[in-house]
Amino acid sequence: MDAVRVVAEPRRRAILWLIWDEELSAGEIAERFDVTFGAVSQHLKVLRDAGLVTLRQEGRRRYYRADRDAMGPLATYLQTMWADRLDALAELAERAERAEGAEDAERAERAR
Repeated sequence: MDAVRVVAEPRRRAILWLIWDEELSAGEIAERFDVTFGAVSQHLKVLRDAGLVTLRQEGRRRYYRADRDAMGPLATYLQTMWADRLDALAELAERAERAEGAEDAERAERAR
């Protein structure tokens, strides 16, 4: 399966995002999802088979990290996509904060 098809699946993109800057064990990754460990393990296998993650085994634990170099231009695309989403989230948070401040000011004015 080619890399673009692999990351087209939202849960796999979420896994990549988690391990983009840090190495996590399969268990630590699975804890962050509302699916079984087996389902996360299957997604990790697909990511590994596509060459998008590196695997380091230490005893019985398996540690995963996104392999940005192997992704080539796809890594840049994913970083841009995530940055855009974070920018949009920050904008929503700022709007909510401004709206809350305006509501507080309005309540204070009515209370006078």
